[in-house]
Amino acid sequence: MDFVFDLDGTICFKGRPVSDNILDALADLTNKGHQVIFASARPIRDMLPVIREDFHHYTMVGGNGSLIAEQGKVVSATAFSLEEFAKIEQLMNEFEATYLIDGNWDYAYTGPSDHPILENVDPGNLAESVSLKSLTSIVKVLILTSKNNKRLAEKLSKLDVYVNKHGNENVIDISPKGIHKWSALESLGVRQENYVAFGNDSNDVTMFEHALHTVMIGYHDQLVQVAKEIIHNEQNLEQKIVEKLKELSDRYIGRKV
Repeated sequence: MDFVFDLDGTICFKGRPVSDNILDALADLTNKGHQVIFASARPIRDMLPVIREDFHHYTMVGGNGSLIAEQGKVVSATAFSLEEFAKIEQLMNEFEATYLIDGNWDYAYTGPSDHPILENVDPGNLAESVSLKSLTSIVKVLILTSKNNKRLAEKLSKLDVYVNKHGNENVIDISPKGIHKWSALESLGVRQENYVAFGNDSNDVTMFEHALHTVMIGYHDQLVQVAKEIIHNEQNLEQKIVEKLKELSDRYIGRKV
């Protein structure tokens, strides 16, 4: 069985690396014949530092589906077309937006110097912060601030791109058309209703919609609509996740993927 895991707020918390307790449980899944896939909004360069090095060969989906890595290297990247990004850039200029924009590896940043997201941007110093013009391809746009984020999100939603609004963080996440976590999993050969998914936010909705079994960590009003189970953010959260992994591993052991 395939087991797919979001990172932030699902198996790693407050920007810290995934704990050894959870990673050991994931290793146990692999040892029992399951396949583990990480699927995050983070680009690959920001996923690697929060996952122990002995897991870097695992399949990773980054940038909400725009990036795929094998053996710690990006093997597939889906970028905006020049026309698509020109329309996005026009709106960013109109609304005086600041941003974090990701290329296949490097990034461009114009947000506040004290923005919380900076804690998670290239923590391993694996990439370079460059000018927007220096990025040869653009796979993900994160709007951090603007004159009116609500109105900007409305206008972006009319473009032929995938827009995800993180309400709690007041940021706007934009991916190329048709790109989301499920599209990436499907391209990897993961079959509908033949995998287990763990997530916590709206960008996990497509991944949950096509899964056999889903576990939501904490609570999100969109994700709860497609969650089979909930593990609430309370004391001993990590231990509860580990126990659930053991339970689901035993339940689906031997099931062909």
